[in-house]
Amino acid sequence: MRTKPGNDRGRRWRKGFLLATGTLLPGALLTAAPAEAADYSLAGQNYAGSQIAAHEGVHGSPDLARIDADQTLGHDVSGHQGVVDWKAASGSGARFTYVKATEGTGFVNPQFTAQYDGAHAAGLIRGAYHFARPDVSSGAEQADYFLAHGGAWRGDGKTLPGALDIEYNPYGDACYGKNPADMTAWITDFTRTYLAKAGRSALIYTSTSWWKLCTGNSNRFGNTDPLWLARYAPQVGELPAGWDKQSIWQFSRTGGLPGDQNYYNGPFRRVQALASGPAAAAA
Repeated sequence: MRTKPGNDRGRRWRKGFLLATGTLLPGALLTAAPAEAADYSLAGQNYAGSQIAAHEGVHGSPDLARIDADQTLGHDVSGHQGVVDWKAASGSGARFTYVKATEGTGFVNPQFTAQYDGAHAAGLIRGAYHFARPDVSSGAEQADYFLAHGGAWRGDGKTLPGALDIEYNPYGDACYGKNPADMTAWITDFTRTYLAKAGRSALIYTSTSWWKLCTGNSNRFGNTDPLWLARYAPQVGELPAGWDKQSIWQFSRTGGLPGDQNYYNGPFRRVQALASGPAAAAA
């Protein structure tokens, strides 16, 4: 595209002025400085609970022999697991899984399609989760990015609603430089956008300690977004404000399954109901 003469003269005058005053060195270009790129150097290693375990520790695991029979076993995986043996996972008793799809607005799990489709082929009910980066873009932008890269919900009875993984910042300040009001607003921006575009409320994955620290223990989401709680201990323990129960408890980062272990708080038919749609989930 050719530059208009008037604009070109203005540019040459401005460059000459800056050279004359010493503001611009010879040979320098008159271009705007690009915004600093977000850091995704750890994205391949970040997964649901990676930072919670690092900050809060592991304090044991539940006595599986004493777990209520109405709890449904499942797990979650991300790119760092690589190729997953889904038949073995199903054979070990897993009935559902969540797979990391995205982080921020600049990273897609390169293993996502193989892991997500592989779980489906093995008969597991599966869903996708997004690793939140409130430091790089808005909640709405990240919900859109998640939806565009695997986070959409399908009313096929085999797809769980997407989940927002919001935990300690692996790149710096635990709360991503946000105060509790701003963090709560960011989460609201994400969940409202996801609901409006996917037609389902997203699950919120977090720990009680992080939630207290970074949202001021907000009670805003308990009536709208199911809780996926991370706590590596014999009991579920205290829940974040607003929720009277967890839908999923991530209780272990190790075990016979190919990822972190979880219990859905109810029989398998409740997992099926959550996958089937709002009416079934509310029944």
